[in-house]
Amino acid sequence: MTHLLIFPILIPMVWAIISLFFRMNDRYVGISAIAGAVVHLVSTGLLLTAVVKQGVTVLWMGGWTFPAGICLVADLLSAVLVVTTAVIHTAVMIYACKDLHTRHVRAGFHSFMQMLTAAVCGAFLTGDLFNLYVWFEVMLMASFGILVMGHPAGRLTSAVKYVTLNLVSTLMLLTGIGLIYGLTGTLNLADLHEKVLAVENTAALTSTAMLLMTAFGIKAALFPLFFWLPAAYPTLPAGVAAFFGGLLTKVGVYALIRLFTLVFVSQPQITHTTLMAAALLTMVSGVVTAAAQTDIRRILSFHIISQVGYMILGLAVFTPLALAAALIYMVHNIIAKATLFLVGGLIHRAAGSFHLSHIGSLYKTHGLLAVLFFIPAFALAGVPPLSGFWAKLLIIYACLESRLYVPAALAAAVGLLTLFSMVKIWMEAFWKPHPRNTLSPDEAPPRNRSLSPWMLTPVICLCLVTVLMGLFIEPLLALSVAAGEQLMDPAAYVLAVKGGK
Repeated sequence: MTHLLIFPILIPMVWAIISLFFRMNDRYVGISAIAGAVVHLVSTGLLLTAVVKQGVTVLWMGGWTFPAGICLVADLLSAVLVVTTAVIHTAVMIYACKDLHTRHVRAGFHSFMQMLTAAVCGAFLTGDLFNLYVWFEVMLMASFGILVMGHPAGRLTSAVKYVTLNLVSTLMLLTGIGLIYGLTGTLNLADLHEKVLAVENTAALTSTAMLLMTAFGIKAALFPLFFWLPAAYPTLPAGVAAFFGGLLTKVGVYALIRLFTLVFVSQPQITHTTLMAAALLTMVSGVVTAAAQTDIRRILSFHIISQVGYMILGLAVFTPLALAAALIYMVHNIIAKATLFLVGGLIHRAAGSFHLSHIGSLYKTHGLLAVLFFIPAFALAGVPPLSGFWAKLLIIYACLESRLYVPAALAAAVGLLTLFSMVKIWMEAFWKPHPRNTLSPDEAPPRNRSLSPWMLTPVICLCLVTVLMGLFIEPLLALSVAAGEQLMDPAAYVLAVKGGK
């Protein structure tokens, strides 16, 4: 069943080429993209099933053997994240049928999105550090293409900021890769797990770890390196923002989890303490800044930053339960955050604006939209019995179990401030009277626009996933606990990559 590893990468790549042929026909390219997303979703489900049944699965490309060559590796962590990626990809492809302007489609949106999906899955499945860098660069190129598609003047400035800081991250990453290869003579992650133990120059090794932490911290939007995110994401179409906001920072989080559980574990008093400080500052700065915003997209963008802090906190605590909680939090947040960006697009269609001062009373005119906002918003805030409640509870419990009382208290406080931001959107957009009478005719946005079933259907499905995750958390919890144990004891991972040697 090892051949299943290639399909989550190969299928979207093939469909990216197919989409090029249909890009001048809005109807056919949309149908083709949805078909490709469904096939991709099925392939990732089969991969997860194989990993659950057989354990860590490895595929060596081109017949190479350990430690040379390119290998793909799927353990529980990567398999769960690949499935989650496919779920969001499918939802976005359906939503985009009615969300995107024709100029975006003809500029190659579907091909860019397929390549971006392939790159995200490649990053989750790669087994060596150099190819992790390669997939990050494919992500950067595809995401930059999406940022500037259709040549929107207002998006070029944010795209330049996005690319510039990511290029700085790339420079750091390449420097770190060169240093780690010089110290160990290998870039295979399983081989690095053993080789770093023999490195005598521990100062150089720790410096390399901190350099790579900074590089991936930029991509994960950790404090204080997150300012590129709220500059870029609010300018995107809702469907694109859902994919970016839900997934791209999580690839950086995944890279940090992989490296600092498999490779850099010899000096946790330095590396993981630094991660702890970064996580807490990220949580607090993100949520406080979000509370001051009045644009829905900017509120959601700053909450991406805040929520990343919870995931890194799970890594910093560095226990099986904390790592399991980080995985549950990632899955919950990817789905809830993507849903909220999609709902934000629906609010804009219904009310004509993203700015809270220009909209109101949506619960009267769009009752279903009110429900679709309520579910992911209050899941993000950690209200029981939704998925975010269990994710936050497990993070806090893992902190308390390790006697980390201040991080536990901050995690709870940030949850309350997240609730404040979600209630603010609810009160302003859905509950308060519409401010039409206070605006001039030129300022007043149109009202009561109908919402397309193509846009509502994926949002409804994602909301159902959020509710079901909260009501039936036990299967995901069992899977996440097993993944946390794999991360804390990577012997099975290393043995599988080495071919059982």
